Amino acid sequence: MLDLVLTQTLNGLASASSLFLVACGLSIIFGVTRIVNFAHGSLYMLGGYLAFTLVTWLGPAAPIGFWGGVVLAVVLTGFVGALIEVLILRRIYQAPELFQLLATFGVVLMVQDIALAAWGPEDKLGPRAPGLRSFVILFDSRFPSYELFLIAVGPVVLGLIWLLFHRTRWGVLIRAATQDREMVGALGVDQRLLFTSVFAFGAALAGLGGALQLPREAINLHMDLSMIAEAFVVVVVGGLGSVAGAYLAAVLIGVLHAFGILILPKITLVLVFLVMAAVLIVRPHGLLGKAGAEPRGAAGGLFLLSPADGGAKAFGAVALGLLVLAPLAVPDHLILTLTDLTIFAVFAASLHLLMGPGGIISFGHAAYFGLGAYGAALAVKWLGASMEPALVAAPLMAGVAGAIFGWFCVRLSGVYLAMLTLAFAQIAWATAFQWVELTGGDNGILGVWPSAWAASATAFYYLALAIAVLVVLALRVIIFAPFGYALRAGRDSPLRAEAIGLDVGRLQWAGFIVAAVAAGIAGGLFAFSKGSVFPTYMGIPRSVDALLMVLLGGVQTVAGPVVGAFAYMGLNEQLMKLTAYWRFVLGLSIVLLVVLFPRGLVGTWLYWRARRAAA
Repeated sequence: MLDLVLTQTLNGLASASSLFLVACGLSIIFGVTRIVNFAHGSLYMLGGYLAFTLVTWLGPAAPIGFWGGVVLAVVLTGFVGALIEVLILRRIYQAPELFQLLATFGVVLMVQDIALAAWGPEDKLGPRAPGLRSFVILFDSRFPSYELFLIAVGPVVLGLIWLLFHRTRWGVLIRAATQDREMVGALGVDQRLLFTSVFAFGAALAGLGGALQLPREAINLHMDLSMIAEAFVVVVVGGLGSVAGAYLAAVLIGVLHAFGILILPKITLVLVFLVMAAVLIVRPHGLLGKAGAEPRGAAGGLFLLSPADGGAKAFGAVALGLLVLAPLAVPDHLILTLTDLTIFAVFAASLHLLMGPGGIISFGHAAYFGLGAYGAALAVKWLGASMEPALVAAPLMAGVAGAIFGWFCVRLSGVYLAMLTLAFAQIAWATAFQWVELTGGDNGILGVWPSAWAASATAFYYLALAIAVLVVLALRVIIFAPFGYALRAGRDSPLRAEAIGLDVGRLQWAGFIVAAVAAGIAGGLFAFSKGSVFPTYMGIPRSVDALLMVLLGGVQTVAGPVVGAFAYMGLNEQLMKLTAYWRFVLGLSIVLLVVLFPRGLVGTWLYWRARRAAA
């Protein structure tokens, strides 16, 4: 038994080193630039692919060929990181942080298809590292020598970074910028050069993490998203901007994961998120984090919501009229597409209530969409309910979850709050995935069909459109009611809001519940639209979709998320039909939209109108 414990501990420490390399770069980039870099996982994947090509080219059998290839891969990945910073991020540093996150997600999509075109869809198996191909006997068990090498890499890199940060001028500047980058700029430091060097350094660390995986596991196209989620967990648990915290958290997560597979296999998928949720509830800024390391300003400080004027209302009325008349002019398959877009508009509008008036970033809003879908599906499957009562069960289930999750989330702020929403979403996803007896697990719940009167595509489309209009109008009423203004007061100045008697925490909690109920309505409709429910409805990609819809449309108006839903999901679906490399085109479109229209589509339109009116 003791042998097993020690062996699993070593396995956990080896995994922790790889995780630390990626999370460390992510934490340093965030600490200085305040960018939540979704593309960091892509740089990790790119490091693995580049190492595979370079090692194969230089000769995997020779030490110089193998390690030379790894070093070159690290350098090239750092160069790619510098290019991303110079060509994309440097142009949008003045935009809200969420738009930078949106741009890095566009880069994720582009890198995925670039890797697909360059290396193909097959997994790439790398050679074993020269000199580290054998094993050693530890605790009467064979243990790979390469795993021992990885265990040593983590502390060595941590020590080198400490020396770099405390014994070089560049390191001192990074530490100073992490504390107060505006002051560093005021002292004459070239921030552009500093940011580029930091981004390249962080990217190189991610590349090193990916390259060192070559002898350990197959390099594939799914490495990016699988790693970025765990890396974010490590960064948040350790404390944003803390390198030592990142190492401590990586060891904690790595060892827990190694033992979780043996002791609690049924919750392995969600164990790291349970740990993150527990840590954030007890220590809101992570194990070694400080309160001052959060993004600059309030998340919603630039979101100036205002009621639509006459022109905007006329435009909305025309758009609604076209949607009402659409079944008379388009074929049935387009009616199905319009139904989905209408449902996603409700989903986006529900998240907008949190992001716009509330100034709350949620990385896990898909939880309420998925729980709404499961609420409807479970009512049909286990209670034999028809569509009508099942559609009532959907927002109830999502609302209860919103009340529970929101109660914990509103005690945090900024990225910590966003990551806790992600943790709860992953817990909900894992529950649906692994509670097979209730939810059907990966097979989902099938046979969730509408009542006979709404069975046709046109009838269900009109039902979804009517409910969507009512929900969006209700959200608009809430936003411009005293509750909405109080929510915005808490967003813009929590201290002043508290001083005049507003309970900001309760307001945000109520906002969470309302947003969850609205998302649950969308989820229930989606379940009947598709006739089935799967755990993927609550997955991270669905939450990212919601963020993209809101940001692309713009958070300045209630119409923004609705327009964003039609623009993003419509573009997504059409590109998938036109080209196999639809991710690259979609990612490039997102990056161009962020660079050219940093206010979102509706926000840019309103800005242009205001400028013309003032001219």
